[in-house]
Amino acid sequence: MTAAPSGPAFSVHDIPFSTYGSWFDISPVVAEKTYAEDLHLVSHQNGMHGVLRLSPLDPAAGGRAETRAETRVEATPGLLSWIGESGRVDLAYESPDTVRLRGSGLGIAVLAAARSLTPFSGTYFFHDPAADAHVFTSYETGRRYRVTVLSGILADTSGAQALGSADRGLAVTAEAGGAWEMAIEELDTSRPPYASSVTFDDVVESARSSFTDFVDAVAPWRSSATPAAELAAYVVWSAAVRPTGLVTRPAVLMSKHWMDKVWSWDHCFNALALAPGCPELALDQFALPFDHQDAGGALPDSVTHSEVLHNFVKPPIHGWTFGHLRRRLPMPPSEAQLAEVYDRLERWTDFWLTARRAPGAQLAHYQHGNDSGWDNATTFDPERVVVTADLAAFLVLQMHELAELAVQLNRPEEASRWTREAGEMQTALIDQLWTGDDRFVAQGVATGDTWSSAGLLDLMPIVLGEHLPAEVGSALADHIKTHLTPYGLATELTTSPHYLADGYWRGPIWAPATVLVEDGLRRAGHHRLADDISARFRALCETHGFAENFDALTGTGLRDRAYTWTASSYLLLAEAHAHGDSR
Repeated sequence: MTAAPSGPAFSVHDIPFSTYGSWFDISPVVAEKTYAEDLHLVSHQNGMHGVLRLSPLDPAAGGRAETRAETRVEATPGLLSWIGESGRVDLAYESPDTVRLRGSGLGIAVLAAARSLTPFSGTYFFHDPAADAHVFTSYETGRRYRVTVLSGILADTSGAQALGSADRGLAVTAEAGGAWEMAIEELDTSRPPYASSVTFDDVVESARSSFTDFVDAVAPWRSSATPAAELAAYVVWSAAVRPTGLVTRPAVLMSKHWMDKVWSWDHCFNALALAPGCPELALDQFALPFDHQDAGGALPDSVTHSEVLHNFVKPPIHGWTFGHLRRRLPMPPSEAQLAEVYDRLERWTDFWLTARRAPGAQLAHYQHGNDSGWDNATTFDPERVVVTADLAAFLVLQMHELAELAVQLNRPEEASRWTREAGEMQTALIDQLWTGDDRFVAQGVATGDTWSSAGLLDLMPIVLGEHLPAEVGSALADHIKTHLTPYGLATELTTSPHYLADGYWRGPIWAPATVLVEDGLRRAGHHRLADDISARFRALCETHGFAENFDALTGTGLRDRAYTWTASSYLLLAEAHAHGDSR
């Protein structure tokens, strides 16, 4: 009934089934670390909400909503299938807000995930006579979910117009030997009745073609030497959403699991991976947090559909990012684009130089580990309001990028100023935080106390690359080697008493740290170590997928299992490997 699947197969327990632009996915993951027995339609409007439960039915047992059939689930980029002994149900995206379903030998129940309906929560269900469709309205998402039966038998409905606690939904089956079809739409208040002249097979082929075009654009270099490239591209493609609510541009969320936001450093890695093949989308990823830059120049902590958080910030890696981004774009940015980026980067840098420098201080500080992106790293154990070497290094790179942009914009005085300030900050970094025993220390703003840790964060000034004195770069490289496990760079030495296998930034391997360190080492001339780090991380992803982070001693994926900065970091390193690491 359906053509053989194409594209990489994946488990929906790890990676949600979705499509480019959609605000919902199909997955058993309905909340953080929460897996349901049935697949759900999970929306990310107004947060993460499992709205509808999709349950395959055994028609031989009556085809009612409670006659669940045992099936296995198979997924590829264009097609999701429930396959049982007596038949199958297939699902594909017709558009970002509409899925089509078709079944034979099995039916389907579409049910409200929540039984309880109150004046301010839950899902209401009714038949809409104007559209001849059944509609679920969700308080949590503020949207409607319309189910239109295109063919088959409406075998059961329950809970229509019910209040309070009730089972709500419908079941569809077909005559023996026949097939049924339906469409499910996520919509606002109303739209014309569903109608489509496109066959289900055409829907599947269109979805597959859309993904193929994307992966051909972002990973044309892929080969058997980069076996996870297509799946990495799917993780990125399927996590993209169209502009809606506070998301001002097409955006790649960090995940369509529970990490369904754009954090103000995560986006940088997605921008870099997308740049050669999808330049406009890449520039949108870079710009999105800047659309919410505040009057003082600070970027928000995160942006998503209905929420912009300003309680923390994220590290200023944006100068480093844009330097790479403009070189990776197939066409150089226009003068107007450069001027806009210059203005935004200047304001972001000035925020750190004014609001985040204590009176008389040369170096900026974080107010909490969250500001660094390394939330609970051991660097922040003694104190939280801390001057750290990584922050100074990022600002040095950002000022160098501002100087380069000023040259391109024919602003020589500003270029000279930024070059001078970058040099002054790097001098202060070495003078104040580099110790005689070849390591950087952190300093408490309140106490003036200094300390070092067993965390990789202390070694992040390697990002300065060619700007570092050779002896400093070599000492950092030697310390970085001690963080290597068979799978990559542990964020805390595995011999540390503070090491935790699932300790977030106190041990696990993370993609952004890997990419930043690998790039800095390469620019500092430590190519062999950079190659080794890249190879271990690529092998890790090829074996264990694209999790938020990984156990440093086993490689097991941890936390959110479909994280886009991990996928994009793999694509960056795999592309470089395919091109001979010639950067």
